Amino acid sequence: MADARRAHSAGSAPKRAADSWKRHIARQLKQRDLAQKIMFQDVIRSYMVLLEKFKQKDQITRRLLGSALEPNRQQFVLVRLHETHVYSRFEQVILSGIRVTLSVCDQLAYEVVDLQKSVRIKDSSLVGQRGRMSELKRRLGAVESECRSLRARVAEVQEGNRALKREYDSLLEQHRRMDETYRREEVRGSELLEDLIKGKELAAESMNSKNERRVQARAATLKKELETAVKKKVNIDIVNSGSGNTQPTKRGALKEEVEEKAEKRPTRSFRSASATSPRILESIKELFEMRKRGSSVSSLEEDLCVPVGVCVVARVPAKALHVLDAHELGINAVKFSSSSKLLATGGTDRVIKVWDIKAGRMHSRGTLGGSNEGITSIEFDPTGTKILAASYDNSALFWKLDDCVPKLTLTGHSRKVTAAKFKCSLRQVVTGSADRTVKIWDLHRPACIRTIDVSSYCSDVVCSEYFIVSGHYDKKIRFWDSRASSCTQEVPAQGKVTSLDISLDHRQLLTCSRDESLQVMDLRMNNARMSFRADGFKCGSDSTKAIFSPDGSYVTAGSADGAVYIWNVNSGHLETCLSDMHCSSINAVSWSLSGEFVVSVDKSRRAVLWSDI
Repeated sequence: MADARRAHSAGSAPKRAADSWKRHIARQLKQRDLAQKIMFQDVIRSYMVLLEKFKQKDQITRRLLGSALEPNRQQFVLVRLHETHVYSRFEQVILSGIRVTLSVCDQLAYEVVDLQKSVRIKDSSLVGQRGRMSELKRRLGAVESECRSLRARVAEVQEGNRALKREYDSLLEQHRRMDETYRREEVRGSELLEDLIKGKELAAESMNSKNERRVQARAATLKKELETAVKKKVNIDIVNSGSGNTQPTKRGALKEEVEEKAEKRPTRSFRSASATSPRILESIKELFEMRKRGSSVSSLEEDLCVPVGVCVVARVPAKALHVLDAHELGINAVKFSSSSKLLATGGTDRVIKVWDIKAGRMHSRGTLGGSNEGITSIEFDPTGTKILAASYDNSALFWKLDDCVPKLTLTGHSRKVTAAKFKCSLRQVVTGSADRTVKIWDLHRPACIRTIDVSSYCSDVVCSEYFIVSGHYDKKIRFWDSRASSCTQEVPAQGKVTSLDISLDHRQLLTCSRDESLQVMDLRMNNARMSFRADGFKCGSDSTKAIFSPDGSYVTAGSADGAVYIWNVNSGHLETCLSDMHCSSINAVSWSLSGEFVVSVDKSRRAVLWSDI
C-alpha cells in the first residue's frame, strides 16, 4: 500500500504542476482579452447600435417598397440608394477598424495556438523526463542500497582479513618456533644416530672377534680329538667280528663321527632384534645363501623357486634394435621374464601387453585386461608363467599367461597400489601403497594375512622370505621383519625414494631418489657403498624405476630428458648414455636375465629395445 501511495503521489504531482501551469496561461489570456475589450468597447457598442438601426431601416424600407406605388418607387429607390451609400461609407470606416482589431486578435490567437502547441509538446517531454527521472531515482535507490550492502560486506571482509592476518602471524610464529625445534631435534637425532652406529659397529666388532675365537677354539678341540683318536690302538678282529663285510677302522669311524657332529651343529635362525646388530645381518646373509642353494621353507612343490640361468657378464647396450608405440597411452612399467624371451609392459591404458623377443624385435603375444585403472608395476614369477601387477584402482592383480582375465584381484588398500612383489614362497605377495601401508597376501585363500602401518607414502618394496624393504616419500628406507610386522631399521636417503631393486645375490640394494642420484647399499655391511650421478640425469617422476644388471656389475635408470644412463658399479663411473630415441621422460627400464637386452619405456607410450649387437 505504501508503494502504491508513493506511486500515486509521484504520478499526481506532475499532473497538478501541469494543471497549475495551464490555469496560469488561461488567466493571462483572460486578462489580455479584458484589456483589449476595454480599448475597443466604444467602437463595438457604436457598431452594434448601427447594426440595430440598419436592421430597423431595412425593415421599414421593405415595407415602404411593398406598399408604395410604381411612380413613386423609382424616387424611393433613389432615396434608399443615397441613404445606403451614406451608410455604407460609415460602415466601411467602422469595418476597417474592426478588421484591424480582428487581425490583431487573429494574430494573437495564432500565437496563442502556437504557444499552446509548444506547451503540449513541452508537457509531453516534461512527462517523459519526469518518468525517466522517477526511473533514475528508483535505480539510484537500488544502487545506493546495493552500495550500502557492499560497504557492509567490505567492512566484514576487512574484519575477517584482519582476523586471518592475526591468525596467520600467530601460525607463522608458531611455525618458526617449531622449525627451530625441529632443526635442533634433527641435529640431535643425527648425533644420536651416529653414536648408535658407532656403538653398533663396536658391538659388531666385539661379536665378530668372539665368534672368531669360538670358532678357533672349536677347531682346536676337534683337532685334539682327532689327534687323540689317531693315537689310540684298536683291535681289528674285535671290530670285524660277527660280520663278513669289511668295517671302517676306528680312525675312520671317529672322523665320520666328528664330521656328523659338525654337520648337526645348530645354525642361528633369523631374529627380529635390532636391525643394526650383527646377528640380523648374519641371519640375512644366511637366508640369502640358503636361497642361492635353492632352500625354501615351503613344503609345496609349486612354491619352490625354479633356478634360472643367469649370464656371467652382462653386455652394455649400444644401439636401439626396435622402437615402437607399445600402448595407447603412457607406459609406467616393464619387466622381462626369467627366460628373457618374454616381456611385459603396463601403462595408463589399463592393460598389460606381453611381447615375444625374437630376432631383435618385439612381437605382440597378447593382452591382459581386467584393471579398472592404470598399471604401476609388473612382476613375473620365477617360472615365467604368472604375472603380478599393481594398479591405480587400489588393488593388485594376478594373471596366468594362458588367460587374459585376472585369476585373483587383491583389494584392501584405500589408495593406489605402487608396488607388488612375490616373496620367495610363491604363495605370498607383498604390496605397497600410497595409503601408507604394506600388506602381505596369501594367494591360496586369497586374503591379506598381515598389514604393516607405515608413517609415509610407500613408493616401492623388495622382499625375501623373512624381511621386507620399503622406500618412502619421507626420505627413509625401512627394513621390516615380516613375521612380526616390526620395523627393524630406518636408513635415511638423500631425497624422496622413487624405487628399490635388490641384486640377484641379495647382497646389494639399489635406491633411486628425487635428489637425482642412485645409491647402492651393501646389505652385509648395512651401509651405503656408492652414489651414482651424471650431468643431465634427472628423475622424471616420483615413480622412476632404477635396476641392477643381472650380474650386478651395472645399474641403469631412465632420465627426464629421454636418455638411458648406465653406470659401472665397480668403478662408479658413467658407462654409457643412450639417447635420441625417447622424446619424453623415461618411467622404467628392464634388463633381461641373459644380459643381452635392455628395454626402456616412457610417458609418450614408446618402448625401445636396446642391445650391443
